[in-house]
Amino acid sequence: MRIVSDEDWIEARRDLLAAEKEFQVKRDELARKRQALPWRLVDAHYVFEGEDGVRGLAELFGESSQLIVYHFMFHPDWDEGCKSCSFWADSFDRSIEHLRARDTSMVAVSRAPHAKLANYQLAMGWTFPWFSSDGSRFNADFNVSFTPDEVKAGSATYNYASGASVGEEMPGISVFVKTGEGSVYHTYSTYSRGLDPFSATYQYLDIVPNGRDEAEFSDPMEWLRRRGEYSR
Repeated sequence: MRIVSDEDWIEARRDLLAAEKEFQVKRDELARKRQALPWRLVDAHYVFEGEDGVRGLAELFGESSQLIVYHFMFHPDWDEGCKSCSFWADSFDRSIEHLRARDTSMVAVSRAPHAKLANYQLAMGWTFPWFSSDGSRFNADFNVSFTPDEVKAGSATYNYASGASVGEEMPGISVFVKTGEGSVYHTYSTYSRGLDPFSATYQYLDIVPNGRDEAEFSDPMEWLRRRGEYSR
């Protein structure tokens, strides 16, 4: 903690503002590079079960030409979804309507049966579309679900690195585009710390003096609880 005069505080804040503006310019440049990534055709047939029955990947777009998929960690044997993915879901749940206004749909996809997803979603009070990929290779093909043998052998590919240390379920975000002819293309995926900017809570914590205050934990997110569990 450092206490200064009003004049010194304004000077320090202006110095930081210059650094923030420089970072914003670089962030805008990075966004343009991300948007300019080449596309790759998705020609595999994936099936998803949702509230209204079974759909293919192209049907997840709804009336939008762009689709964001949050790969929500929910193993078929689990009774609850991952608490860190739940933390991220709290951030994006109310963004769905705003995204649709910009020709973008967003859904979550997990391996657990849809009945489990629906029960957990009801308990958490979320409204985003949530689909089960159980029975398809979608999660495996987009490198967010792994077999016990892959985990044990350390042979998984995650976050574009082979031999990654992973669990059977890992988080990620993938982006797709659908053309007027109905073809679907994969344009972007991010994993691990790449998800960091999509947590509203973390972005707010980054502006307070204590920051995320996670240095004392062996696992940085050890403090995290599902919404409603902090008082238990």
